[in-house]
Amino acid sequence: MTDNTTEYYNKNSLEFIEGTINVDTGILRDRFLKYIPSGGKILDLGCGSGRDTKCFLEAGYQVTAIDASQELCLKATEYTGINVRCTRFEELNDVKEYDGVFACASLLHVQEGDLPDILTKINKALKQQGVLYASFKYGDFAGERDGRYFHDMNEVSVEELFITVSGFRIEEVWQSHDVRRDKEVYWINVIARNI
Repeated sequence: MTDNTTEYYNKNSLEFIEGTINVDTGILRDRFLKYIPSGGKILDLGCGSGRDTKCFLEAGYQVTAIDASQELCLKATEYTGINVRCTRFEELNDVKEYDGVFACASLLHVQEGDLPDILTKINKALKQQGVLYASFKYGDFAGERDGRYFHDMNEVSVEELFITVSGFRIEEVWQSHDVRRDKEVYWINVIARNI
């Protein structure tokens, strides 16, 4: 994640949380959780407000949550009741720790050239047969938009990305419409398994 993007979330944390905390991402969580054993360990990577972390905790999963924004970490810690670590994706160094990594609209802030290294770190953090869920805005744009860096993807670029990173097998790729009713945004979603 670029420094500008992190700074954006630090400066706009309250507005961001207001716009996302009540968004119903249950359909995405459910699709991810069908791969996770009951009570399994989940890493919420770029947890933002802590919305999904809280839902996973309430469903009985063990959750570690991280975000690069200090302000979001403070607010998510308060909201979820667990200590949210202020950690950049590049600093992830867990090994065979998680049954699943949930990266809902977070890896889209990683620059294209850095994505393979980040995915390799995620793969190392997953247990054998663990899964990664990730979502990106749909398209082929890469660059600054609204004060943040975005790297959009589509079916072809997602597949090419996971071919360049050894240790993953794609299980599912699908498009979805933004669950926020006021947004005309499409997403590409991927679930990939550690093999």
